[in-house]
Amino acid sequence: MRTLLSRLQIKLPILHYRLEGPELLQGVLMIAVGLSTVPVLQETLGMSYSAALTAVAIAEALGLLHVTFGDPVVPGWVASALPLVLVYMADYAVGIQSAHALIALQLIVGLLFVLLGATGLAHRLMTWIPGSLKAGILFGAAVEALGRIFGEGGYLAQYPLSVGAGALVTMVVLFSNRFRIFKERSRLAAGLAKYGMLPGLVAAMAVGFLSGELPLPQLKWGLIPFDYGEVFRNFSVFSIGLPSVQSFAAALPTAVAIYIIAFGEIVTAEAVLDEAKQARPEDQIRFSSNRTNVIAGVRNVILSLFAPFTALAGPLWAAVTVSICERYKEGPKAMKSIFGGMGSFKLSTAVCVLLLPVASLLEPILPVALAVTLLVQGYACAYIAVEQVKADKTAAGVAGVTGAVVHLVSLNAALVVGILGYLLLERTGRRPAQTGSDRTGG
Repeated sequence: MRTLLSRLQIKLPILHYRLEGPELLQGVLMIAVGLSTVPVLQETLGMSYSAALTAVAIAEALGLLHVTFGDPVVPGWVASALPLVLVYMADYAVGIQSAHALIALQLIVGLLFVLLGATGLAHRLMTWIPGSLKAGILFGAAVEALGRIFGEGGYLAQYPLSVGAGALVTMVVLFSNRFRIFKERSRLAAGLAKYGMLPGLVAAMAVGFLSGELPLPQLKWGLIPFDYGEVFRNFSVFSIGLPSVQSFAAALPTAVAIYIIAFGEIVTAEAVLDEAKQARPEDQIRFSSNRTNVIAGVRNVILSLFAPFTALAGPLWAAVTVSICERYKEGPKAMKSIFGGMGSFKLSTAVCVLLLPVASLLEPILPVALAVTLLVQGYACAYIAVEQVKADKTAAGVAGVTGAVVHLVSLNAALVVGILGYLLLERTGRRPAQTGSDRTGG
């Protein structure tokens, strides 16, 4: 714990890092992704629009804790786990029952982050979880995410032109091999790539508004209509009380699965920052996975007590962190300090979520932004899952069955199937070799 505290370094804008224009601009429109949790909060908890905006604003403000305490990442949700949270929440009636279910889940997730980060046990624990179980959970999350888009009555059926345009542009910019080669020859393409999901959201807005599929925004001025009174009365533990012991027991398996996914995001952050350090050896970047764990845990604990948040507080917004690191690697003239890029983006989103003109401009596109986000996360879950088991056909089979059970039955049943599959089909009596990601220290 003492070592962890020694790694906390206060970083304040202007005083410790300069504000970066591209990241400030990117944050203005990328807050659409953050605001896309508004319909999720309304659907799962029954929050009013103003109460959901208030919860998002609190979550965005807490995201500033990472940069403020010297953690060089852009945090977001535990986005890859959102489909699992939605499956878990579907078993509870909207209202106090679903609020208690979410409080129990988020509080356990937060305490796992804090405990495993403070003790340094996180990496050790992950080495003992079979790759097939990790992959199966990710496969299930991918199918759940894609089902909400392509399934009957999904987002694509509701907004075919907007979701189609946003998805096409986003997937090409983020994942296309041909585009990756093209941006090496084109400044325009390279410029688009730096903004991550933003070009896709702009394309979705343009197509949606021009086609009439999305209503034109009704611009309003001022600050968002905060309604923390509703959030406190209907969703805070200090008003509705703590969940029952049974609620915590029911939430535990899902919480463990969510932590497994979130830990993968921390490993991703470490890999991305290692590349940035190699490109800029003159600027010391100190990343500690234990520190990231603890800060993410504190955010989740606070939210669970005061404003439960369905998307949860995750350690990494991968697309934005990668795009900022790419600009950082261009040298000090492009970005003096990595904290400048990370801090500018999060400061921009934390401020913009308070501004009614921004919220009202983006309100019509929120379901489409959520659909595009789920597509990116579903795609990412799928390829990360394949990486976990691609060298072992037995593990791949166990992972495939586990993922199917997540989708067709439940996460709890899938955990049982995954563990039995590993013990009965994979295990040879020898401890499995660690992968590179498993050996990564914090």
